[in-house]
Amino acid sequence: MPSTLPVHHVIPQLRRELARQAAVILTAPPGSGKTTLVPPALLDEPWLAGQKILLLQPRRLAARLAATFMAQSRNETVGQSIGYRVRFESRVSAATRLEVLTEGTLTRQLQSDPELAGIGLVIFDEFHERSLEADLALALCRDVQQGLRPDLKILLMSATLDSEPLSALLDQAPVIGAEGESFPVSIEHLATAAGSFPYPREIAAQTAAAIRRAWREHPGDILAFLPGAGEIRLCHQLLSDNPPAATTIYPLYGDLPLAAQAAAVQPDPGGRRRIILATSIAETSLTIEGIHTVVDSGWQRRPRFDPNSGLSRLTTRRISQAAATQRTGRAGRLGPGHCLRLWHPGEEQGLLPFEPPEILNADLAPLLLELACWGVGNPAELTWLDPPPPGPCAQARELLLALGAVDQQGRVTPLGRLINELPVHPRLGLMLLKAAEAGAGEIACDLAALLSERDLLKGQDKPADLDERLEALRRWRQASARQTAAPDERRRPRQTLASGQEIDHAACRRVDRTASQLQRIIRHQESRGPTLDSGELLALAYPDRIARRRPGMRGKYKLSGGRGATLPTGDRLADQEYLAVAELDAGRREGRIFLAGALNPAALPRLFPEQLQNREELYWDREAGAVKGQSVVCFKQLTLEVAPLADPDPEAVRRVLLQAIKESGETGKNGLSLLPWNDRARELQARLICIGQWQPEGNWPRVDDQYLSQHLEQWLGPWLDGIKTAEQLRKLDLAAILAAQLDYQQQRYLDREVPTHLVVPSGSRRKLAYQPDRPPVLAVRLQEMFGLEDTPMIAQGRVPVLLHLLSPAGRPVQITTDLRGFWDSGYHQVKKELQGRYPKHHWPDDPRQAAPTARAKPRG
Repeated sequence: MPSTLPVHHVIPQLRRELARQAAVILTAPPGSGKTTLVPPALLDEPWLAGQKILLLQPRRLAARLAATFMAQSRNETVGQSIGYRVRFESRVSAATRLEVLTEGTLTRQLQSDPELAGIGLVIFDEFHERSLEADLALALCRDVQQGLRPDLKILLMSATLDSEPLSALLDQAPVIGAEGESFPVSIEHLATAAGSFPYPREIAAQTAAAIRRAWREHPGDILAFLPGAGEIRLCHQLLSDNPPAATTIYPLYGDLPLAAQAAAVQPDPGGRRRIILATSIAETSLTIEGIHTVVDSGWQRRPRFDPNSGLSRLTTRRISQAAATQRTGRAGRLGPGHCLRLWHPGEEQGLLPFEPPEILNADLAPLLLELACWGVGNPAELTWLDPPPPGPCAQARELLLALGAVDQQGRVTPLGRLINELPVHPRLGLMLLKAAEAGAGEIACDLAALLSERDLLKGQDKPADLDERLEALRRWRQASARQTAAPDERRRPRQTLASGQEIDHAACRRVDRTASQLQRIIRHQESRGPTLDSGELLALAYPDRIARRRPGMRGKYKLSGGRGATLPTGDRLADQEYLAVAELDAGRREGRIFLAGALNPAALPRLFPEQLQNREELYWDREAGAVKGQSVVCFKQLTLEVAPLADPDPEAVRRVLLQAIKESGETGKNGLSLLPWNDRARELQARLICIGQWQPEGNWPRVDDQYLSQHLEQWLGPWLDGIKTAEQLRKLDLAAILAAQLDYQQQRYLDREVPTHLVVPSGSRRKLAYQPDRPPVLAVRLQEMFGLEDTPMIAQGRVPVLLHLLSPAGRPVQITTDLRGFWDSGYHQVKKELQGRYPKHHWPDDPRQAAPTARAKPRG
């Protein structure tokens, strides 16, 4: 190893601290040698006592390249003293003492061997990236260290890291800094029109133009950062159409074959200038020789999880300030360099200082299942640098419970343990296990691979149908069987589907490899019943995303979880009645479906026998004015079948009817408008309300609209037997129903003391009008009251009647509750005004002594 690397000078201090401390933190800039120099230098330490070192890398590409470089430095092949283990791939032997592995691989090793027997040191490299798996692995290692293995050592290495909280988390672990020599890098900004919503072609075109400019103006190799493989391929194509002279172009992203990745990080054998098109993987994880110029698009692609929907989606967004600094630093390793940033300098103030830890914005279902298998139901039982947030945790628990991976208490089930043994998301793990039981393991492995890897269809407007991907994979396999696969997939003949979609050969190769590896893991069984097609398999993995098309709406769906989802109207799945949706975004109102499969609803009772609900539904049909009933079969929040209900439960009918009556009181102008109120019923209601006000001690029933609406069951319910329609309701006698609330004595008292009519001196029987909070009104002609001294009284003489004394034409001439006072004073003025107008009517001088009459002149 070269002795000039910055880390070389701190290795003695690092050895001393690890000898006496359980955990140590090492900070060193990218390219300082920490990944490839530190682990081999610690292999022979006495405290290691011949045990292994595990070196964790956040990416498979970095793990393989680091192991290869360290093995070559020792004149060995990978798999001797230094090897690696990543998902689906390992190069280790009995002689291996230093294993480079990804963080998820360590988690699986911990689950199978909680003591980490034979492991003396675990090194977390590039910990500043704060991946979800790194945080989980650290929490589990700390749990092992504090409970089972106090001799286990932990070393965290990072390029940029806020070391103070991490040191506190590790019991004040010492922090060792290795300062590296860096050359000045001039920064130039090239403002673009990408805005806040960039398109891949736009980013690729702008980056390609900036690369051509950098190639003309600056010497040496160029490293360009783009968000993802799609933009890299587009940019590569643009540059290849008119390539710069004496230049080679290398893509660099995680899905490339190891040989292509290794070629991208090494100097060109022919001495030509290189243009390396890389994702964020080249920020810190890899050392790339010979870079003098960096072109930074300023974008990255990261998953974003929405706990409200339970969905994750890849989003293209601006990098952080720390990432921009790291990318720029790539140009200053060998000498003064240059960085061309494709954004306006004013935008830098709006960049986040650091990228937030993944644990704060991720799908936590895999993490919670790992914890359940570890025996931890509550994440708070472990030590975290940033605890998992409650919202996503609750969402993850609901999903694991729906999958049957945990019980109501959050404890792992036997099925959950089997799911967790598979190197896929818990959804896909359940699908693989169920498929293996049904003899559909091969197609399930293909689906799991398709959903775990990059899409194997090219283009922008890709169809959502996963069956088209399965067909593309089948065609690619047939073509591969007819010819030897070329090392460069781009040289293979172009393949398209009947829909015109072009097949991505490199993606097919990766999907095929992943599917083959999954098939070696799961246990295939002979089918004992109906086999499962792709839609049914997807339904098993995504029970909360089974979708039914909204009636009469092409491409509009409702998910079994309750949310809405859409397909472009031109998609061939848009007419399907049912879908099983594998991928959609969170959306603002409705999610956009990206991957789905057609589903036969007849399979749902077989797939989810315990989750289908059969229930009777009754409702009030306003248009028909009747209680309607239907038998409904539901799956979660989806209605699958509806049939008329012939003989509904009478008590249920009564409840629906009462609710409809109550709602009519809330919406109608007149309270309880569904009921047949007539004058007789309203009059009795008013009399009862008034006597209740006048004699509160009398225990009179309340009958105001508000009270009646709130207590329908008590006073109206017994009268609704056999009633289902508004027409039948109109036949009810409300006056009789209200009167039925009175006992015999109350009814007699009401008729006597709060009468409907009064007999006036003329002998006529005149109606009393009642209104709550007002005296009763008696409208009567003036001549009919002659001979009466005082105002009539009711309610045992408590309440005077309000007299509306009328002219012969029926118009009020006096309104009073004091008849005696009217005779004394007001009458004579009324007589003077009306006598000439109505000469045929009797106008005596003394009305108290006059004979009352209902005629024009009193009888002789």
